[in-house]
Amino acid sequence: MTQDRLSLGKKGEELAITQLKALKYKILERNFKCRLGEIDIIARDKSTLVFIEVKTRATKDFGGPAAAVHERKQRQLSKVALVYLSQKKLFNIPARFDVVAVELLPPAPRIEVIQNAFDLCYE
Repeated sequence: MTQDRLSLGKKGEELAITQLKALKYKILERNFKCRLGEIDIIARDKSTLVFIEVKTRATKDFGGPAAAVHERKQRQLSKVALVYLSQKKLFNIPARFDVVAVELLPPAPRIEVIQNAFDLCYE
């Protein structure tokens, strides 16, 4: 991944964290990694554990950011979430997947939090 893309992703994550905190999410972890992949943000929204994927775009060239969370990405995130739940011994806890779509376009960034963006998929 190029330095520009890493920088873009980091900026998007910072904006996402700010928006999530404004919505009263409690941030638990950032960039949780295991051998199967990474989840950008893990948070609590009231009593629900939320696994959050942040997608950031600086142009409209490749469609909106949320469209990048396709079925293959959903399967990967689901597997990583199951690893997290197992490692933390969090059983029978409500959980969901949210996507934060960040568009860094003039005149100002647009940030959309999509709750329950997709269901757990583990095929």
